[in-house]
Amino acid sequence: MASLPIPPLNSTTRSVFITVILWIGLFCIAEINAGGDVGRLLRKGGNNPREFDYFVLALQWPGTYCRRTRHCCSSNGCCRSSNAPTGFTIHGLWPNYNDGTWPSCCTGKTFDAKEVSTLLSGLNMYWPSLSCGSTSNCHGGKGIFWEHEWEKHGTCASSVTGEEYNYFVTALNVYFKYNVTDVLREAGYVASDSEKYPLGGIVSAIQNAYHSTPELQCSGGALQELHLCLYKDFKPRDCAAGSNTTNGFVNSKKSCPKYISLPEIASLKLGKAETEVSQSTLLSSI
Repeated sequence: MASLPIPPLNSTTRSVFITVILWIGLFCIAEINAGGDVGRLLRKGGNNPREFDYFVLALQWPGTYCRRTRHCCSSNGCCRSSNAPTGFTIHGLWPNYNDGTWPSCCTGKTFDAKEVSTLLSGLNMYWPSLSCGSTSNCHGGKGIFWEHEWEKHGTCASSVTGEEYNYFVTALNVYFKYNVTDVLREAGYVASDSEKYPLGGIVSAIQNAYHSTPELQCSGGALQELHLCLYKDFKPRDCAAGSNTTNGFVNSKKSCPKYISLPEIASLKLGKAETEVSQSTLLSSI
């Protein structure tokens, strides 16, 4: 059957068509730069992002985080009257790219509280939330700290760490293997509300222990986070060259001064309420 002839576009129709195409293109570019849903899909090719290059073991110093606490809740590790953190705790184990970007929310899988129920003691001790606020998950909602870490970062690490339970076990094992708190303590850098320590000395202690250069982030002259970068076989490596490098060590945009503090962890009062996430609390929060 013969096809019908298509009439030529007049100048007005052609202008409208070109304008629509241009707006669609600009929208896609904006979404990519802003990290929106369309941008994530275009960058990653749906739920299958390109393979990541290395891990970041992100550690947080509770003394710096907890001094911002204004009220307590049962999920906040800063509020424990006992078993308060005494050194670095885990923020997350994050897959990263060498260009300084990272994948996130890589699958449609959701956090399953039952998967980590046998790990609660270790997670409460070494991977506590240090705030009372809920964190975003990958499905437009809010949830607990571990939910955020698994859905945003853990789902992108599954090619190496496996599924949810193994992701958390792997992160805990890596944290124990690279005990930054002990390394700094042996070098004379301990929690203190009066001492200021040379930033270069802290970096050198990590370099001497692990033969790699960490990334540091500070807030108000106090160390807030320390990132160890690891190959996918979990051997130490220097953090990405895309980060700001000063005086031979990697520093973030939240730059640290030449002398920094390691504030003591002052546990805040919660009263008689439970100060750790129990299994029933965990299950009821999902």
